[in-house]
Amino acid sequence: MLSHRLVRIVEGRSEAIVEPVVREIRANPEFKHMQKSPVAELREWGCGVLNDLGNWLIAGKDAALASRYEGLGRLRFKESVPLHEVVHALHLLKSGTIDYVRDQGFSQTPVEIFAEEELEYLLGHFFDWLEEHLVHGYETALRKAAHLAS
Repeated sequence: MLSHRLVRIVEGRSEAIVEPVVREIRANPEFKHMQKSPVAELREWGCGVLNDLGNWLIAGKDAALASRYEGLGRLRFKESVPLHEVVHALHLLKSGTIDYVRDQGFSQTPVEIFAEEELEYLLGHFFDWLEEHLVHGYETALRKAAHLAS
């Protein structure tokens, strides 16, 4: 599949894709809590997500990957990062990845255009799946904390 080739390009250029996302998180006052994270940690998070894209495509809805993102959601709760910041950052990364693919001018022939559209479709599903597991982990930690407080 041509879209798999594009996935490999995204994975290989993850640092270039993540850098504008990190700059936006650091500059945007809406990320009041995430701005406290070191730049290297934000870069590692973004690159890690993009590198998981290929694994997700190969393995499908992998339980270990789901568990890892649920764990990340629990961690963000423990760090007192509001859920809206976590989701917003994920949306920025998704948009940044799609913009990067479009800006590279990969699509020239009808087959390449189809591959790019297929990649955008897969990216949408991937990021939605990640968001679901991040939110699930966050909510699990929230419920646990509420139960312990009562």
